[in-house]
Amino acid sequence: MPIRATIELRLHDVEQIFDSLDAYPFYERDLDPDAEEYIVGSLRELPDRRACSIVVHLEGAGEASDEQRVVESAIHGHFARRATLTSRELKMVVRHGAISLVIGLAFLSTLLFASQVVADRLGQGAFASVLREGLVIGGWVAMWRPLEVFLYDWWPIVGERRLYTLLGRMPVQLVHVPAPSMGATEAG
Repeated sequence: MPIRATIELRLHDVEQIFDSLDAYPFYERDLDPDAEEYIVGSLRELPDRRACSIVVHLEGAGEASDEQRVVESAIHGHFARRATLTSRELKMVVRHGAISLVIGLAFLSTLLFASQVVADRLGQGAFASVLREGLVIGGWVAMWRPLEVFLYDWWPIVGERRLYTLLGRMPVQLVHVPAPSMGATEAG
């Protein structure tokens, strides 16, 4: 698939892309939160996310070091870890949803049974009717959270995981650019 869009980062130094509070070696370090936010936000704005690459413009002459591999490994490793964490989050949400569903169904069944007992014991009076309907409504309210999890909460997490997985595999290119001369001013 041909690359149609690029996410471009401009750095003065390779260290700039890493989180300064993370003490791990290059290949395992987290990206700087601002760099991650910029990369993820830029990808979200693109219409065709699959036909994209990341280009890192690094000031200074190209050295004989392995900066390309370091930057690419760091970006891929960071987003692969984020995809793994997001998968764990999805499993937890689904697990909590399943537990909530069991609890909600048990509570709903109990309150439906109680409403039937109220109908049998208290008859058709106004108080019995209000109590019976209150029990039924209370039972269905208990189902609110499990239904919310299984209808709405899981799919944004899946979308986030897809995004991180894509970023973890996206082509990364390091391009050395000349450092600005001393007399030149930087345009913001």
